[in-house]
Amino acid sequence: MNTPLALSAKRVCPLTETPDTAPVIEIRDLHKSYGALEVLRGVDLQAPRGHVISLIGSSGSGKSTLLRCCNLLEDSQRGEIRFEGEPVAWRGEGHYRQPADKAQVIRIRANLSMVFQQFNLWAHMTILQNVMEAPLTVLRQPRAEVEARARDLLDKVGIGDKADVYPAQMSGGQQQRAAIARALCMEPRALLFDEPTSALDPELEQEVVKVIKALAEEGRTMILVTHDMHLAADVSDHVVFLHQGRIEEEGPPDALFGAPATARLKQFLRVAEAP
Repeated sequence: MNTPLALSAKRVCPLTETPDTAPVIEIRDLHKSYGALEVLRGVDLQAPRGHVISLIGSSGSGKSTLLRCCNLLEDSQRGEIRFEGEPVAWRGEGHYRQPADKAQVIRIRANLSMVFQQFNLWAHMTILQNVMEAPLTVLRQPRAEVEARARDLLDKVGIGDKADVYPAQMSGGQQQRAAIARALCMEPRALLFDEPTSALDPELEQEVVKVIKALAEEGRTMILVTHDMHLAADVSDHVVFLHQGRIEEEGPPDALFGAPATARLKQFLRVAEAP
């Protein structure tokens, strides 16, 4: 590596440990497969309130699948998922297993806002309408209240002047910041980021990185799938390195990036930091 990632500035989480900081998301022995292909092979994960968890690893290691299982966008074949201590109810077994309580799924998804790699903004709506849509239709909140919050959030991510334009009129970095504002407008218990900067060129990537760092400084609960090792080192309380569907190594960022214990992580970091 050119510069030890462990030397990156580490945020200090403003929250102290209390009974109220029980994990927002807790996963135990999670298994996920597509036919004969095992993608997750017994993964345990916790996201305590106010902490940032980064998932790193090679393509195909199971990072994005794990994130989608957290949000119940993917059904797992075995294992337990808890949201704020409440276990997800399941019916069926193996490849026939699926959530048993539709209302529970809707409630959990509403509280775990996800920011995708490809923005997923509605092209026929203005940016303000995009940000407002879910609180209006899913949460059925008053329009005036939602609009005020949406405008504040667009200002927060630095695109308040783009409220009335359409996604096609914005850069990729601006669209991703709009997607983050949309996620925040649901007032979620946690934010899930799936490679939020990988579709952007380096200059636009930094616009989004700045927003993510600011959210981390606020003490937001986040699970972040990222290819950016410096971002993971800067914002994380805990880093999880996935390899072939299992957790190969995990711990605080200064330990993982400064003194990796496994040969596989050492190799991964060498490649990640290669010029």
